[in-house]
Formats: sequence, structure tokens, C-alpha cells
Amino acid sequence: MKRIMLALLALPTLMASAASFAQPEYVSIEMEIDIDKPAADVWAMVGGYCDISDWLGIDCELTFGDGGMGTVRALVGGRVIEIMVAQTDLSYGYTQPTVEGAFYNLYHGFMEARPVTATTSKMLYTLVLDVSNLADQAAKDADVARRRATFEGALASMKELAEK
Repeated sequence: MKRIMLALLALPTLMASAASFAQPEYVSIEMEIDIDKPAADVWAMVGGYCDISDWLGIDCELTFGDGGMGTVRALVGGRVIEIMVAQTDLSYGYTQPTVEGAFYNLYHGFMEARPVTATTSKMLYTLVLDVSNLADQAAKDADVARRRATFEGALASMKELAEK
């Protein structure tokens, strides 16, 4: 009974504390580019889990796994960690884990080479993340625009690599 009373007394404090956290505000950034090569050929050129080095120009090291489900990659000298959480023959999805003491934005990425015809394809890249930690709508819009520009540049690099 004493524990129940203590829990009830603590409830208003816990509720006030929870109310001070921002509500998540998820954004989805969907991008694609047409490529004049079959999807399987495109994926063979750019779909390896550390091929990100070639099309985004950042260093990548596999720190766990062999490039399949559950593989962990460390980017930019280990400052960014990503775990593969989905995979098909022509796609993969990844997430970034929580970092103690830092805002968790639930960052997920998904990349796919999708066949269009026997000789052409689309490369799709989608990001999903929480922007509720940003100060205002202008900051949120700027963050989305920065990410979009970065990954549209990556898609252009993928196209160039695949069409060589």
C-alpha cells in the first residue's frame, strides 16, 4: 500500500516532466532519379553497404557483420553509426541507434533500385526522422533542405557511377 501511495504522489511530477518533452514531428524526405541501366546492374555498382563511400564521398567501415541484415557501419570516422534493418535483392534500410545524452531523432534511411523497364530503373532514397528538437519551422525547413540536397547529390553520383 505504501508503494501505491508513493507512486500516486509522484504521478503529477512525472506527468509534468513528460509534458515538457516535445511531441515528435516526423518528416519523410522522398527522392528519386532515373537511371539508364537495369536495376540489378545499378545495385551491383552502388548497393553495397559501404558503397556510400563512392557516392557520398565519406569514409565507411563495417564494424559488425558482412553487409547483410544486422550489419553495422561506421561513417565519418565513427561519428555516425548505422545498422542495416531491412534488405532485399535491390534495397536496404538502416537506422541510427540512440546516443546516450543526445536527442534521438529516430533517423531511418531506405535505398532501392527499382526496375522500370528491362534496361532502365529508378534509384529511390527515403529518409525519415524527427525534427521536433529544432527551434522553429524555419530551422526544420532548412534541415530538410540540407538533407535533401545532400542525398540528391548522392543520387546524382549513383547515376553517374551506374551509367559509366
